[in-house]
Amino acid sequence: MASPENIVVIRDLTKRYSQGEIEVTALDRVSLEIATGEFLALMGPSGSGKSTLLHIIAGVDRPTSGECHVQGVDVARLNESQLADWRNQNIGFIFQTFNLIPVLTAAENVELPLLLTQLNRSQRRKQVAAALDLVGLSDRSHHLPRQLSGGQEQRVAIARALVTDPALIVADEPTGNLDSHSAQDVLTALQSLRRDAGKTIIMVTHDPKAAAFGTRQIHLEKGELS
Repeated sequence: MASPENIVVIRDLTKRYSQGEIEVTALDRVSLEIATGEFLALMGPSGSGKSTLLHIIAGVDRPTSGECHVQGVDVARLNESQLADWRNQNIGFIFQTFNLIPVLTAAENVELPLLLTQLNRSQRRKQVAAALDLVGLSDRSHHLPRQLSGGQEQRVAIARALVTDPALIVADEPTGNLDSHSAQDVLTALQSLRRDAGKTIIMVTHDPKAAAFGTRQIHLEKGELS
């Protein structure tokens, strides 16, 4: 389904939720292609369905109907065990809240996803060092989260997202808790990952200034692309 040029191919994707006796349509027959190596900014007001779309692409949520192919795999057809393995190998997550463990150093936080792999300790440390270097934090590897600024904490979270070398990085409002200077540092780091490491990035944001860092912007309105 996916071509080498398109890492994500979505066809007629619909997602409905039940809230009591009311059925809510979060996504309404959305079709979309995302090119390999693209930095896509997904915009829209609160409740537009943008986070729902991101979560389906990342295999965190399932659609009601339609298809979502990522690297040729229709993720909606994987069972829970297959989906967990697929996510760990193919998706890097970055969220608005950094979700760092306070008692672990930056390096130890970045290493966490690698504990689910077959890598030995030496191999894990090598990949952690490379990931922290990519986000410009090699000199902060032994710092605890409380010893870092908000922007540095988010860059540690970015390093954690890319340490398994996923093809696709998904970011849900990654600058929402940051001041403007820290936000620019984080967005510049994401740009560098696309440009220098060839990563595909899908970022949900409501901020036009943040969206401007992407290579393309699309808008969702009431579950439909506009």
